[in-house]
Amino acid sequence: MGQTLPKPGLRPFLPDDVPLLAAIFTASIEQLTGDDYSEAQQQAWMEAAEDEAFGKRLAADLTLIATLEGSPVGFASLRGADHIRMLYVHPAVSGQGIATLLVDALEKLAGGRGATSLSVDASDTAQGFFAKRGYTAQQRNSITINDEWLANTTMKKTLGAPQ
Repeated sequence: MGQTLPKPGLRPFLPDDVPLLAAIFTASIEQLTGDDYSEAQQQAWMEAAEDEAFGKRLAADLTLIATLEGSPVGFASLRGADHIRMLYVHPAVSGQGIATLLVDALEKLAGGRGATSLSVDASDTAQGFFAKRGYTAQQRNSITINDEWLANTTMKKTLGAPQ
């Protein structure tokens, strides 16, 4: 009946990953956020992957890549010790634990960096995922990307003692 899914892995970001991560970023926005954002908002958001700054943001943060059978399927980045800057999973593997794997790793890394809490500016699409992990809404935000207004919510989680 059911096939055994390959076990996902984690590895650090490499500069050569930028084109593939940009594709994951755009596919995720295009296919997973339509219930929460208009087409114009999605388009503006996706355009953020089209410039050199996208790769520079990935390189400036601690960026982890989730892989299945060696191929990248998602990524997440930690800015400083205590802020999740990006979390994107390819729609083909959405709901298969990839985001959980990535955020688990970032929470451990944040704790290892001495952070007592972790924050994220969660899209409306991702807010439920973070709420289930114990993140609580702190404030609503409106941001402008390429002349489009998008809403997100700053969420925060207190990190517990290492287990």
